[in-house]
Amino acid sequence: MWKRVIAGLSGAVALSILHEYVKKNFVEVPEFNEVGEEVIDKSLSKINLKIKDHDKLYNATVAGDILTNAVYYAFTPFKLNSVIGALGGLGAIALPKKLGLDNTPIAGTDKKKMITVGYYIFGAMVASGMYKLLTINRRRRGDKAFE
Repeated sequence: MWKRVIAGLSGAVALSILHEYVKKNFVEVPEFNEVGEEVIDKSLSKINLKIKDHDKLYNATVAGDILTNAVYYAFTPFKLNSVIGALGGLGAIALPKKLGLDNTPIAGTDKKKMITVGYYIFGAMVASGMYKLLTINRRRRGDKAFE
């Protein structure tokens, strides 16, 4: 089980690093952090709390994104990495609006939608690759538990 968790975390961290790099170097790209910040603001406002320091809010958002994506990648079939990634990206596009959030930062243009799906496919591929690395000895021995 720990190998799945490490693999899922690897995919989630890779997705976040890619997102940060692209966001800082290109225009009209998805801004996951804006949706995440809205989630945290709305959640905390229900209990009369607010994070006033934008850096802390941003850091909490990135941590939340990594945690949720790690769980998603860890508990999905690694053999279907492209499908799992595409479904994760489509969920990231569709779910915010269904939850009453502004999905414009992620799905405001077709370009943002395509990049979002690409990010999630990339993360799933990294998670799958890490899982394969962590289980290579089991596959060589023909361990049926791997399959």
